[in-house]
Amino acid sequence: MASPQVRFRVDFSDACSVGVGKIQLLEAIARTGSLSQAARELAMSYRRAWLLIDSLNREFDAPVASTSIGGSGGGGAVLTEFGRELTRAYRELELAIRRLAGAQLRRIADHAVHDRRVALDLPPRQRLARRLR
Repeated sequence: MASPQVRFRVDFSDACSVGVGKIQLLEAIARTGSLSQAARELAMSYRRAWLLIDSLNREFDAPVASTSIGGSGGGGAVLTEFGRELTRAYRELELAIRRLAGAQLRRIADHAVHDRRVALDLPPRQRLARRLR
């Protein structure tokens, strides 16, 4: 049986929070060196990605990423040391929470229904299709 999946957000203040989406964007920037490429990898608009990075850079007193405008040599984006530290700390916390959730909820997780149709008490698709005809 797989461990339960945990999703969380860290609220540092009323004006500053970080969740898995922002962390994934930072990781994609670190991999690609490009905000636009990172956005494409995550099936996110460039505008949304830019707004997320801008909000992160404003929510902390140190920037998480640095961007340069394109041109003949092309633009780019890189994580700052603080951005790398934020990503690393978030992923370490995520691992600790996953382990804790697995240990604390293992017996409960064994009772989880894994077929959505069963959980919703839906009839098999073929019978449902025949009833609609």
